[in-house]
Amino acid sequence: MKSNTFKTKKNFLVKLGKALHKYGTPASGMEQHLSDVSTTLGVKGQFLVTPTTLTFVLFDDESDQEFNYILRVRPGEIDLGMLTRTQQLVDRVVLGELDLFQAISTLDENEQKPDLSSGPLTLLAYVVTGAAFAMLMNANWITIAISGLLSIIGFSLVWQARTRPRIASAIEPLSAALSAIGAYALAFIFPSLDINLTVLSSIIIFIPGLSLTLGLNELASRELISGTARIMDSFMTLFKLYFGAILGLEIAKQALGIPLLISDVQHLWWLNWLGVILLSLGLTVIFKVRKAELVWGVLSGVIAYGASVIGAVYIGAGLGPFVGAFVVGVYANVFAHVRKIPASVVLLQGIVLLVPGSKAYISLSNTFIQDSFVVNNNMASETFMIFMSIIAGLIFANLASQRRLGL
Repeated sequence: MKSNTFKTKKNFLVKLGKALHKYGTPASGMEQHLSDVSTTLGVKGQFLVTPTTLTFVLFDDESDQEFNYILRVRPGEIDLGMLTRTQQLVDRVVLGELDLFQAISTLDENEQKPDLSSGPLTLLAYVVTGAAFAMLMNANWITIAISGLLSIIGFSLVWQARTRPRIASAIEPLSAALSAIGAYALAFIFPSLDINLTVLSSIIIFIPGLSLTLGLNELASRELISGTARIMDSFMTLFKLYFGAILGLEIAKQALGIPLLISDVQHLWWLNWLGVILLSLGLTVIFKVRKAELVWGVLSGVIAYGASVIGAVYIGAGLGPFVGAFVVGVYANVFAHVRKIPASVVLLQGIVLLVPGSKAYISLSNTFIQDSFVVNNNMASETFMIFMSIIAGLIFANLASQRRLGL
């Protein structure tokens, strides 16, 4: 590869960095990938990655050339299928299986692959995800059904935002407001509908629990800039969702009055497990997991949930997620090394089952409206404890089994 010009090398590194960022690679993993590839190419490189900026400083000893590059980017979205292909490309370059021009050609081919997530399939995934979360929260059948139905609102906004930037900037509050209005109106027809749980379930795909966990994980890895930026972005998303829900409920209340509600909560153990399977299945579509890893991703969700439930029985609810994160982390690392793919391909579905994003939302609600959800003055501290348990579980999992970059 020494015969390749410095210009070709730097262009490839920039192109690779954009791809890794676009498909949701965390800062620490991305910087390590770029460092490995630049070393293989014979280029000295320093890289700084945040959710919104890419900074490259490259130097070539042979030509005595230096290249500085700073790019403003939008936060990447999780696309585990393309992330897998890109990391496999990185591995092949580092192992010397591809020369530079073959690597450039392969990267171009990957970017030109069609998006396999069709509109109808993604719509179904949103519906399933909303209904599945309501199952996990022991909702009654009416609430489960309406939660899935109102999830269509979020999907519609996301789908339109692909071509309408103005909608993209207001997806979270608009989705929450419309879902709240819809849930409130339907409560007059279905008195047993749990309005607040329906709103939360229908917008659960936007709740930034996973993003908060990734941000804390980056802080634990000393990626201070990226971690802080991701956490602040997550909190802002949470605030927008909360404001939208409160606004929608108030508009509906003023327009329609107050419905007469009937409490109807069901506790069916098998419904929780069905919710776990369906939620994991919906996330494989939303995260664009390849068919080859689909079953393993669903299994990750089952393992994480089961391990956390068992852990909660023996060491308490606050530490139960530590057991879940540890077990699913080891599972993901072993699977990643066997299949030569990023650990996050199967890990994310499991982590989503553990992250207390919904509790963070409820905690925010309890701060301002005491009767909007189940009041628990310790909710904020419990939420923080669960986040810390998950991060600790992942750290110990990487200690027990060699980590493969990706989360």
